[in-house]
Parts: sequence; structure tokens; C-alpha cells
Amino acid sequence: MKNNHKEQRSLFPEECLLREIARHPRLSIGIPKENPAIETRLALTPEGVAIVTEEGHSVYIQRGAGQPMSYSDLQYSEAGAFLVDNASDVFNADIVLKIAPPTLDELQLMHENATVFSMLQISNLSAESIKLMMQKKLNAFVYELIRDEQDNFPVVSSISDIEGKTAIAVAAELMSNERGGKGLLLGGVAGISPSEVMILGAGIAGTVAARTAMALGAQVKVFDHDISKLRKIHQSLGQHVFTSVIHPAVLFRALATADAVIANLRYINDSERFLVSEELVKTMKQGAIIIDLSIDQGGCFETSECRTLENPFFEKHGVMHYCIPNISARVARTSSMALSNIFAQLLLKIANSGSINSAISESYGFRHGAYIYGGVLVNRLIGNYYGIPYNDIALLLPRF
Repeated sequence: MKNNHKEQRSLFPEECLLREIARHPRLSIGIPKENPAIETRLALTPEGVAIVTEEGHSVYIQRGAGQPMSYSDLQYSEAGAFLVDNASDVFNADIVLKIAPPTLDELQLMHENATVFSMLQISNLSAESIKLMMQKKLNAFVYELIRDEQDNFPVVSSISDIEGKTAIAVAAELMSNERGGKGLLLGGVAGISPSEVMILGAGIAGTVAARTAMALGAQVKVFDHDISKLRKIHQSLGQHVFTSVIHPAVLFRALATADAVIANLRYINDSERFLVSEELVKTMKQGAIIIDLSIDQGGCFETSECRTLENPFFEKHGVMHYCIPNISARVARTSSMALSNIFAQLLLKIANSGSINSAISESYGFRHGAYIYGGVLVNRLIGNYYGIPYNDIALLLPRF
């Protein structure tokens, strides 16, 4: 009798665990191999996979997916992921984690009512892809729009920090003789006038870029619509940084003398888009540099063209342009580690909610990241960009 009682006591925690697992269904997560000419990052590193699989969820990753980040298949396998050879096995999962927006071929492999996550990169989306997602009644999320409990955008904050530093590194490279630049040092030395760096957008990326450029000795000018952001960056960086609202006359003078312009104005939550005209680009110095970090949302310059990692540079009116929607992919391992820290915890929260639909209903922050819900387009920017009617997701919740 005593032994039976002891055995019951030892089994009780296991019974609780089984009930808990039954209450929170396991997730099926697919991570496909990205096209390395376009994207080198992944949403989960092996460490992130281990966090998810230890909770009983299944992660399917396509062989070779981690190679651009110097992660081997063995590392993912040891973390608990299932390695698969075919993309169809990955896209058969209930939740697909991508970085680049899904292509038509990839969407054809997904089953109805599945969920796909990706970066926005609106220039790499297509109306046909959106309509196919609507037809298959998919849920689609963009990482940049997901909010946390503090109402912040964790992916934007994390990636913007990396983008700001990387943008200055790219500007320094393009200004050197190595890339056909004017042979300038980004910064300054005694007895020589410092290079001028102009920044459009006083958000996180702009602030980090300004701080990095100033640390190298450059003269920095920051422009933004939002006076509160300008006040914050002025308090953060001190009196040596020039700040101004975007006024045509001041902007014209600053563009005419700038050696490098880094643009990072976000349109996703704004009603109006700001665009520097081609005529203003013509007034810039020969050999000046434009790095358009907003190209994933259409760009800040009329001369901007969305390019890929394989072919990121082009020259127009004597000005070198660098316009890729994923500049942080130049440091893919660092970026993927930052993303994985966020997404591993996000997946566990979805699992605790019981389903994607439950997570959407329970969390405004998570719901804010959706642009297609149950086959209905629910994002204003994307709807206006492609001319597709959109709805308010709040009106759709009782239906699903």
C-alpha cells in the first residue's frame, strides 16, 4: 500500500504535464532556405530552435538554410530540428517563418489556413502574391509591425540598431577608393575639414547612425518631421549634432554639401510619404552617396531603386545609391541572433494561447502585425500600395 501511494505521488507531476501539453497544442514550424542573392538571415538560430523544441514543438528546416550565417545542418539537428530536403516539406507546416516575403511558388506549397511570417519589404511583395494568400485564406504577418507588452516594436528596435551601424560602415566603404569613391575618410583628421553626413529620420537607426558617424569625427545633420524625436536625439547626442525639421530651403542646402545621406523615414504608420525629388538629387555633389534604408517601404528618394545583396549599388546623376531592403543581412549572423531572441519567445506565446486565432484575439500587439487575416487584407499601407481593398481586423475578429 505504501509503495502504491509513493508511485501515485511520483506519477502526479507527469499527469499534470500531459494535461498541460494537451491544453496547449504543439506547433508545426517550417523554416525554408532563403534565396542567398536576396536574403541571408533566418528567423531562428540553433539556440532559438532549441528553446522551441524543448517545449515539445516541431521545427522543420531545409538543409543548407543556415549556411549563409555559418550555421551548419548539424547544429540545427542537434538543437532538435528536423532536416528536410524539399521546400514542400517546410511549407507544409502550419507556421512558416521567412525573412523575405513569400513568392508565388512558395505560396503554392502552403496549405489553406496556414500562417506565414516575413519582413515587410513591400518592394519585394506583389499583388499576385497577396491575392493568392487571400484566396488560400492564409494569415500573414510582418515582423516589423508586431508590438510587445510595452507597445514598442521589438523587431524594428533590434534591427534598426544594426542597420544604423551598418549604414555608416557601408558609407565609409563607398567613400573610399576601394569602391570607386572619392577617396574620402568618413570622419575627420586634424587640419582637414570633416566629411558631412546627413540623416533623414531621427528614429533608432538614424540616431545610431548619427552617433556612429560623430564618433568617427563626421559633421552630422539630422532631419525629421517629428520635433519630439529631434529633441530626443539632440539631448542624446549633445550640441554638436545639427537638427532640423524637414524644411525645403534647409534641406536643399544640406543636400548640396552632404558627402553621404542616410534615409530612414518610416511610412508604415504614417499617412503621408516623404520623397526627395530627382531634381534635388541632381543638386548633390558628384560622388556623394545615398543609402536608402526606407526602400523596403518604397524609398525616400525618387531616384531610389530596390536592389539585391548581389547588386546593391547603382549611380544616377553622379550620385552613388545603395538601396537594398535588408542592409542588416550584410551581418547575417548578428541579425539572425537578434531576431531569434524575439521569435523564439513569440512562438511560445502563440502556443500558450492555443492557436494563431486565439493569439490574435488576445493580444493587440500581435494582432497589429497581421496584414492578411483569414484571407482578408487588413493593412492600409499595403492595400493602398497595390490598390487592393482592405478591412479593419477588429471588425473581423468575431467572424473567425
